Amino acid sequence: NSFVARTNTCGELRSAHVGQKVTLYGWVQYQRQGLFLVLRDFQGLTQVIIPQDEAHSHVKELLSSAPLESVVRVTGTVSPRPPGQENPKMPTGDIEVKAETAEILNSCKKLPFEIKDFIKKSEALRMQYRYLDLRSFRLQSHLRLRSRLVMRMREYLCNLHGFVDVETPTLFKRTPGGAKEFLVPSREAGKFYSLPQSPQQFKQLLMVGGLDRYFQVARCYRDEGSRPDRQPEFTQIDIEMSFVDQAGIQRLIEGLLQHSWPEERGSIMTPFPSMTYEEALAEYGTDKPDTRFGMKIMDISDVLRGSNIHFVQNALSYPRGSIRAICIPQGVRYLTNKDLESLKESAKSQFNQEIMEIIRRPDGSLKSLLTKFLGEKEQSELIQALNMQEDDVVLLAAGEHKQVCSALGALRLLSASLLEAAGLALRDPTAFHFLWVVDFPLFLPKAENPTELESAHHPFTAPHPSDASLLYSDPTKVRSQHYDLVLNGSEVGGGSIRIHSAQQQRFVLEKVLKEDSEVLSHLIEALEFGAPPHGGIALGLDRLISLIVDAPSIRDVIAFPKSFRGRDLMGNAPDYVTPEELEPYHIQVAWPLEEKEAKKN
Repeated sequence: NSFVARTNTCGELRSAHVGQKVTLYGWVQYQRQGLFLVLRDFQGLTQVIIPQDEAHSHVKELLSSAPLESVVRVTGTVSPRPPGQENPKMPTGDIEVKAETAEILNSCKKLPFEIKDFIKKSEALRMQYRYLDLRSFRLQSHLRLRSRLVMRMREYLCNLHGFVDVETPTLFKRTPGGAKEFLVPSREAGKFYSLPQSPQQFKQLLMVGGLDRYFQVARCYRDEGSRPDRQPEFTQIDIEMSFVDQAGIQRLIEGLLQHSWPEERGSIMTPFPSMTYEEALAEYGTDKPDTRFGMKIMDISDVLRGSNIHFVQNALSYPRGSIRAICIPQGVRYLTNKDLESLKESAKSQFNQEIMEIIRRPDGSLKSLLTKFLGEKEQSELIQALNMQEDDVVLLAAGEHKQVCSALGALRLLSASLLEAAGLALRDPTAFHFLWVVDFPLFLPKAENPTELESAHHPFTAPHPSDASLLYSDPTKVRSQHYDLVLNGSEVGGGSIRIHSAQQQRFVLEKVLKEDSEVLSHLIEALEFGAPPHGGIALGLDRLISLIVDAPSIRDVIAFPKSFRGRDLMGNAPDYVTPEELEPYHIQVAWPLEEKEAKKN
């Protein structure tokens, strides 16, 4: 209560304050028949008794007529609630304040929605009136937890481990590869700035500059469609160190998270388990596995290798062909035929992958189109390999290794959601399973042209020391020194050891990626001036907080987020500007025909 006129907040009065005269400021949350009201501020609620005697008639009239969400000042005496009227659900539920004087500081007009967490309101309406939505306890709690976590991170990095907090520019130039960047026009004809998708180049240049340890709560920008876990502007905890290896970065991040982790969310155990990219793909069908539940993908190629099933033999004839399956526990009991059909349709539409189902009946026998091709011995081996119990459902896929695993990985997550919707608890929302995924490929074939390569992450990632020679002979086989941090099936961080040799960086850009290295000439030149070995990582702050508080979207942990389509519904941005405002930037808008007509009308 320092620096302000109140004596107490609305959340701190207890029985020990009885008899004290207090002044409270807050919003009217609830008012009942001119008898009492509930006053709310950022910390909690206090019940205020409206005086009924003639001497305080003006106070009664003022408080009884104050619309909900009006801002008021109340001065009065703290009293114990009458016996039997205590409210154990309120921290202030043992007391009430008997109002003596009051003032309406600002009256509230009719609200577009009630300021209560349990009231359902559309997300579009919440974002249009975000300043009202921010009054809810849920959003207040999220933003305050976020603030505390960032402060603890700053303390760990700067105070305990000597990191330097450096702000890097927001206006820069285009970076080859990666996500699309927002362009900002300049007054030089035809020249544009780019908003950086991360401070990647700057943090490497800070290492060349000898800062040794850099840290920033960095604003980043990507011009791509919003998804539940993406925003066009977002925040990351950005870190870079000199003379460090992969294990050093991993130890730093484990210590950072352990130090800053909210006490009310329990403790986290370190070191975090680690898994290679190939293991993650083979067992979970994704590079960000949710390890809170089983249902791993199992390789049953050897069990079916001797069978006469045509599609099995066809799949195994390919160099990377395999037969894999997931076992859905109690699938018969919890999943309907419609659910199973939707799972198979999903694999077909997303991955062009056919799925075969196998059911184990209560009598132990198998029900499937496959059983007529399998003898009793093969069926028994299949049951054993998949550890099938009664009423389990197996989804089987055959084909190219990566496609099969990716399809089954997606079905694993969809099945888990269906099982949970039907009442089977699988993923504990209060559990936090961290995992390092390592040994990613350095390059991947481009989707639009598989004969060309692109960086699996970004072009500054160093090759794995064991694979360095392959960079020049067979770059497709090179593993990278990249590492991702995964939490409950979501990627919350990613980083790498960087290329610190100008020669190697130029080779990767020009010969492997076929990019114009001139765009990065400043960075390549910097590497020629005694650049130290260095590496780093960035943690996605919005995503991390949303997982900690179990929010359905990162929009629920950002004060003023953009909508699903990347719009600010409150301020109506982006917005039109006049031709006169565009003139200094040498830009004209080429309007689509239908918009031209709309503007005329």
